Order: sequence, then C-alpha cells, then structure tokens
Amino acid sequence: LDRCYREIFLFLLLPRTVFPKQIGRVAIVTGGAKGMGYETARHLTSLGMHVVIAGNSEEEGLAAVRKIREENSKGKGNSWVCRNADQAAGFLSPFLQPFLDLSSLKSVRQFVRMFKDRRLPLHILVNNAGVMLVPERQTEDGFELHFGLNYLGHFLLTNLLLDTLKQSGSHDSCARVVTVSSATHYVGVLNLEDLQSRSCYCAHGAYAQSKLALVLFSYHLQQKLTAGGFPVTVNVVDPGMVNTDLYQNLCSPAQLVKRPVAWLLFRTPAEGASTAIYAAASPTMEGVGGCYLYNGQRAQSSIISYDEDLQAQLWSFDFSLSWVDMTLKSC
Repeated sequence: LDRCYREIFLFLLLPRTVFPKQIGRVAIVTGGAKGMGYETARHLTSLGMHVVIAGNSEEEGLAAVRKIREENSKGKGNSWVCRNADQAAGFLSPFLQPFLDLSSLKSVRQFVRMFKDRRLPLHILVNNAGVMLVPERQTEDGFELHFGLNYLGHFLLTNLLLDTLKQSGSHDSCARVVTVSSATHYVGVLNLEDLQSRSCYCAHGAYAQSKLALVLFSYHLQQKLTAGGFPVTVNVVDPGMVNTDLYQNLCSPAQLVKRPVAWLLFRTPAEGASTAIYAAASPTMEGVGGCYLYNGQRAQSSIISYDEDLQAQLWSFDFSLSWVDMTLKSC
C-alpha cells in the first residue's frame, strides 16, 4: 500500500511533459553510463539526439549503448520511445567517448580536445557525474575529491566547451547547460580559505560544499552569458533522494537501514532524472536560465547561493589557478 501511495505521489509531482523531437541536436551527459546519467542519456537519445556518454569506464559506456539497443529490439517501455531508440542508438555509437575522468583536469582537457576534433555542435551539456560520502582522498591534481570531481572538473569542462555551446545556440533555440546539484547544498558552507577541507574533513560537509559550489557557479555563469548576449542558458536541478550508487560509501549498518528506506521513499534513477530531462528538452525552458529546478518547477535554492559577491569570489578563485587559466586559453 505504501508503494502504491508513493507511485501516486510521484505521478502527481514529477514532470510529465511530452517533449518534441530533437533530431540533429548533440548532447553530452557526464556519468551517462549508469544511474540518473544513463536514464538522462537514454531519454535524450529517444528524442533523436546524438548523445555522448562521458564516463570513466569504457566497459560501462558500451554496456549502456547495448542496453538501449536491447530495449529497442525487445520493444520494452513506452512504444514512442522505442520507435525512436533504433535511430537514436545508431547515432549513439559513433559519438560515444567513453573516457572522461572528472577528477583529472588532464583528462577533462583531453576529452574536450577529442570532442572538438570531431567538429560537432553542442546543444546540451548535462553535468551529472558525481561522488558522495567518499573517505578523505585527493585527486591527482591535489584537490579534495568531492570538490575536485563534483565541482572543479565540471567547472573546467563547461568553460572549455562554452565556445562550442555559444556557436551552437541561437536566440530562438538556446544551447543549454544543466547541472545536477542536491538538496544538501542547503547545508553547504563554502570556506574559500579551506576549499580542500584540510583543517577538518567531513565527507558529508565536503559533498555539500561541492554541490553549493555548483549552484554558485551556475548562477554566476548565467549572469555572464546574459550580459554578453550569448544564446546559452544555465540551470541547476535537484533530483531529490534517488536510489543510486552514490550511497555505496555508507557504512554497513547504514546500508542495512538504507535499503528499506530507499524502497519506500527514494526515487528510481528514471524518476530522479526527470527534472534534468525537463531542463534539457522542455520547450517551456527555452531561453530560461539561472533557475534552480525541483520536480520540474522553479524553486528557491539556499540564501547564500544568491550571494553575488560569493559567486564572483569563487569564480575568481578558480581562474586564479594558473594551470586552469592556461588551459582555458589553450583551447
């Protein structure tokens, strides 16, 4: 009975928009081989987009392509989706770039060079990949892992692809950047003096900080794009509590508690991806940027996320890192 109530609740709450065809448009989805990223890639593919699944496992990326094709061949799911999946899956393989390690700025640079070498447009960038509750660890560049992968990797990726997004968008059909944050950003604290959480490490605090940084970055980037008159919109989405591999780092007792709670309360990856898909493909989001979306509707993010001084300070901090600045100038 509880499950039934949950399904009714989600049916009424989550966006149920019928999206128009997206033939010829190109999308990149980070973390697109599994979880919410896979569901986002699968749905955008069903609309006719060329989807680049960007992840750190070639095996998982190829498996995602095979799964889309298998779904089509067996006629599973919505018939309208399956009719388009054959064409879309055919597009997907040639454009599959399976390796992108967002914890490595070198890997981000290589990925962007490979993508640009193909001279493709880019209409949709979905910054979806992430890690959560990871024990204290640094990236190869020396950054705390949550900050380095969840935030800085996407910061660099987005900036390196901005020129392509600007060229691909038009004023009646903007290119779109969709960044997946989390409700944990509401409790996030951004300490510019200790973004690496070296003074006192807390996995939940580091995760919350990285998700707050993504909101701040997205708002500031939209301001810059609007001021420049560029046809690119940037929005942030909150997927809600979703049952994905992000919870794999919970301790064993917490894992036992999480299973029944997730069954009753958590959303499936497909449900969690619905707002990102809405932001990426809905006609009602055309030309709309600088928003925080939850359940397919505009919502208020944390008070601190609207602090324009903090947004600018974070932006300046990232660009003050000489190796990031040189990277942007070289691409």
